[in-house]
Amino acid sequence: MSETIGLHNLVPAPGSHRDRKRVGRGPGSGKGKTSGKGHKGIKARAGHHGHGGNKPHFEGGQMPLTRRIPKRGFTNPFKVTYDVVRLDELDRLPAGSEVTAQSLVEAGLARAGHPVKVLANGAIAHAITIKGLKVSAGAKDKIVAAGGRVEE
Repeated sequence: MSETIGLHNLVPAPGSHRDRKRVGRGPGSGKGKTSGKGHKGIKARAGHHGHGGNKPHFEGGQMPLTRRIPKRGFTNPFKVTYDVVRLDELDRLPAGSEVTAQSLVEAGLARAGHPVKVLANGAIAHAITIKGLKVSAGAKDKIVAAGGRVEE
């Protein structure tokens, strides 16, 4: 009785599979002085023509795409990005609580070291006190209407 052929028992014919030649791996590799790369030329250089082709983004001497296309704009190094906290997220905090940047980090609503701004998304049903945070005009109106305070 012969066993059926499946992926679990397939093997290459004896002698048909050779290991890849790992060139440029030093004197212990048994490849001699030039490590199987020949003498000079682009194929002897580091980073070229190995497994996977030539250097990434190299276009054969043609001006590369990243240098051909025009550049526009710039990145403002002084831009301030705020962590946004919604009013309905603050509604989950206990009534009468004092909301600071530190308390929001502890509640998992903001990241440590990031400036925070409270926006008027959603509604708030109980009074809270906000200290030292930026608050939008709409959020401030809703917090005061609920009996809370906003201290800059």
